[in-house]
Amino acid sequence: MLLITSRETKRWVIPKGWPMVGLKDFTSAKREALEEAGVAGQISKASVGTYGYEKRIKAGDTLNCTVVVFPLQVKTMLRNWKEKHERTRSWFSAEEAAKLVQEPALKTIIETLV
Repeated sequence: MLLITSRETKRWVIPKGWPMVGLKDFTSAKREALEEAGVAGQISKASVGTYGYEKRIKAGDTLNCTVVVFPLQVKTMLRNWKEKHERTRSWFSAEEAAKLVQEPALKTIIETLV
């Protein structure tokens, strides 16, 4: 399983982003995976679950967010991508990935993908 670090706190997360006008959620997720992790491939049109987290925004405030998770079968890993210098990406076993992420519901989603 591919995890990336968040830009601010450097904790391990999955690529995620905001819904994009005119795009289906799974298409937005595929684009975010390319921008944040430099990966492309076949994305599922079906979500495997959702989880919530608090996103830190300006001035130390937080925003409660819900992430809809779409699995992507990676076919291509780019050497250079948009957020390469802002994030680290690394492959882990599902067991390792579940231990590394902080959000309990994301841990559960990862464990069910095994």
